[in-house]
Amino acid sequence: MLCPYCASTDTEVKDSRLAENGLAIRRRRACKVCKGRFTTYERIQLRDLEVIKSSGKREAFDRDKLERSIRIALRKRPVSPESIVQVITGIVNRLESSAGSDLYSSQIGKVVMESLARIDPVAYVRFASVYKNFQSAEDFEDFLQALGPPKNLNKEA
Repeated sequence: MLCPYCASTDTEVKDSRLAENGLAIRRRRACKVCKGRFTTYERIQLRDLEVIKSSGKREAFDRDKLERSIRIALRKRPVSPESIVQVITGIVNRLESSAGSDLYSSQIGKVVMESLARIDPVAYVRFASVYKNFQSAEDFEDFLQALGPPKNLNKEA
């Protein structure tokens, strides 16, 4: 494992623990050269996935890219870090279990939207605004109108 600070290959594992409900191993590492400390995660990967973009371009599936977009959508929302990890792991497992190793970006977007809709309506709309490429306030209005009336609002008479 390369040290992220000095690129030395002389690193050692200081601590290992199960993470993500046993679906990953978290390793605390230390560099013997620069003494830097860092964390790595080891996860099960069922197969290599390839994403087919709307332009037709192909690229390797990137779990970190998925995680970044979900964390951006959930920023400052009342969702625990553990729930976020569970959502990301669930999405990745669902994608890896799908037929074939080619995924369309639209497939990924739909799975993410379904997952976000279940845990936080604001994150769902945030993600949709990027996924559906909203260009104006009217795009938001149309999308929200299609969702129907807000749920669980306490209206005072």
